[in-house]
Amino acid sequence: VQLQASGGGLVQAGASLRLACAASGSTLGIYAVGWFRQAPGKEREFVGSIAWNGRNPYYADSVKGRFTIAKDHARDTVYLQMDNLQFEDTAVYYCAARKNRPTQYQWWGQGTQVTVSS
Repeated sequence: VQLQASGGGLVQAGASLRLACAASGSTLGIYAVGWFRQAPGKEREFVGSIAWNGRNPYYADSVKGRFTIAKDHARDTVYLQMDNLQFEDTAVYYCAARKNRPTQYQWWGQGTQVTVSS
């Protein structure tokens, strides 16, 4: 499985961005896709996830109500819609995928930088 993340950029506080995570290869083995982020000097943080069938989106409390995860089945792409971005959302965002078992995310895409100016 290969994952390609894209869509990052520089925006002002309050703006929106949509990140994309395109999957290719043996995608039948994917059970769920997650989004993570890492800000400078901080540990990687879980943002949210969605089952590969497009169901059961789940969000970290820090982004709940502002971020939405959805899947385009035709494109095997998972999107992270980020609204009302805040300075604290500045980070490198990564997408990752996992099988049903084990539960660790085993496939990772390259990061995409999101910078929010205050």
